[in-house]
Amino acid sequence: MFKHHTVLKKEAVESLRIHPEGIYVDCTVGGAGHSQRIAEALNPSGVLIGFDQDQNALQAAKERLKSASCQIFLIKTNFKRIKEVISELGFHEVDGILFDLGVSSPQLDQGDRGFSYQKDAPLDMRMDQEQTFSAYELVNEWSEEELADILFRYGEERFSRRIARHIVRARQKKPIQTTFELADLIKQAIPASTRRSGPHPARRSFQAIRIAVNDELNVFEQALKHSLDILKSQGRLSVITFHSLEDRICKKFFQEHAKDCICPPHFPMCTCNHQPLLRFITKKPIIPSKEEIDKNKRARSAKLRVIEKC
Repeated sequence: MFKHHTVLKKEAVESLRIHPEGIYVDCTVGGAGHSQRIAEALNPSGVLIGFDQDQNALQAAKERLKSASCQIFLIKTNFKRIKEVISELGFHEVDGILFDLGVSSPQLDQGDRGFSYQKDAPLDMRMDQEQTFSAYELVNEWSEEELADILFRYGEERFSRRIARHIVRARQKKPIQTTFELADLIKQAIPASTRRSGPHPARRSFQAIRIAVNDELNVFEQALKHSLDILKSQGRLSVITFHSLEDRICKKFFQEHAKDCICPPHFPMCTCNHQPLLRFITKKPIIPSKEEIDKNKRARSAKLRVIEKC
């Protein structure tokens, strides 16, 4: 059963300003929490296109959307292919695009997927289970330097070198095969004084490994660029992020394309006549209410940013 708590459901969908006959893309359809709300706002001429790499998520979405009156296309693929897939479906532009990034609740809660340090499972962490590269290969085959680099860059882990050293020493004796084995190694590598306070010592490292296995940040950057290409004038792009690295990429991308002047800072007046491609709908990100966080603790780090194409 694919049971997922959709974050900022009302806010994210309302931010798209749905036109009943429009074309909308949910890049991370999951259990169809956002998609169902989009579909309810569309008439039979409207189109909803949903992407997900998880076959279980797509099956749940298909069931949830079976009574929708609009046209629906659910596609198992990475959202970096958004531009290509939209063209293959015979569309040139879309009215709105939604990204809800991160790992879904079922992926975390299903022990055999290997996303969680709180459940013992084979090292996996693949969002697309047809992908051959998994957390097992990364942990057991990458060099100490590569491991330390991704733990620091993607997990912002200050003990990244110590953790990488512990992993490499341990795997020389035997391969690291499970999430509990890896979590214990990380815990041993972190000083006792640090372990006694703050979140679980493996949280940052598991996040970093998951991001690297699925190439999440590079894929997200590509998808943002392609989204801008296919978005109609006055079409909207809404993005929900869950950690600082994703949010930084989103914020920087929006700011760069919303600039109305690209002259060098020392110019006394504007001579470029540059026109911005985007305009901000949300100057500051929308965050979940206290009531939503009380119901779903995983919502506490969510941020929604929205822009419109000029």
